[in-house]
Amino acid sequence: MSKRTDNRHRVATICREATGLPHHTCMEWAADGLISRLQPVPDARGADQRALEAEMLVNLANGLRHDQLDGAVLGLVRAVPHPEGPEFWVHPEMGAQVLSVLLPRIDSSRTGYGLPGLRAVREGGRVRLWSLRRNASVVLVHPDPEWAAYLDEPACEEHIWWHNRDRMHPAEATWHVGSREPAPDRDRLLSRLIRRPRLVNATGSAHGWANTYSRGDRELSIEWCCSVEVDDLARRLRRSGLTAGQDGRARAGSGRLAFGDAAVIVRKGPCALVPVTLNPRAGAC
Repeated sequence: MSKRTDNRHRVATICREATGLPHHTCMEWAADGLISRLQPVPDARGADQRALEAEMLVNLANGLRHDQLDGAVLGLVRAVPHPEGPEFWVHPEMGAQVLSVLLPRIDSSRTGYGLPGLRAVREGGRVRLWSLRRNASVVLVHPDPEWAAYLDEPACEEHIWWHNRDRMHPAEATWHVGSREPAPDRDRLLSRLIRRPRLVNATGSAHGWANTYSRGDRELSIEWCCSVEVDDLARRLRRSGLTAGQDGRARAGSGRLAFGDAAVIVRKGPCALVPVTLNPRAGAC
């Protein structure tokens, strides 16, 4: 095997372990120069795309918390991280929950949930989530082509994404979705993280879930107990290019993975089994 081929295999292996893509796909990407040793997973192209993916990750982290199945910590099992916009494969039993967390709604007390400006449109068996606020979108893929057929049915009044397809609901602009100022470091770091679901899901491999939440505008935490070791996960995340181009504040052996003024914290806590109760609210009434 030539040195060039061997290097491609190494890069393809890292790509596969991070995204869940087949090895041959990652090999083709390495041969085409789409991925490299410094960046084994393609970055999102453009500030709007990175911002949308980062906001999605924050909403999924805070919205799912312990409500996960089979270690799908963000409800995702595979990513096809195209630079112009990724395809995310959702867990077969968590599709409705993922949409519930992401699509904006207002409850009876007029409290807002979800990602403001996010809208859904079915494209065959896929669902494209696109933003009224940004020139960006992502695609969700599910093994059942009819998994999201309810998106085309009349929805409850609280589901403002259905009733305001081409415009923002007046209340959406007031919701807090992270920093109201540009946050390029956070957007790059968290966009990269959501494109690496297989590595994130390693934290839920023992009990099927992990504790995920954001703290402030620029820090995300993942906590678990009985699966991968912190040092090993941090090493694998860094090797996947999560913090490529960082400013040097994140050091080897640390569970803090920093990029500029943003950070992902990975750490283990005491073992506790929490029953999972999925409560999807995305569907039609």
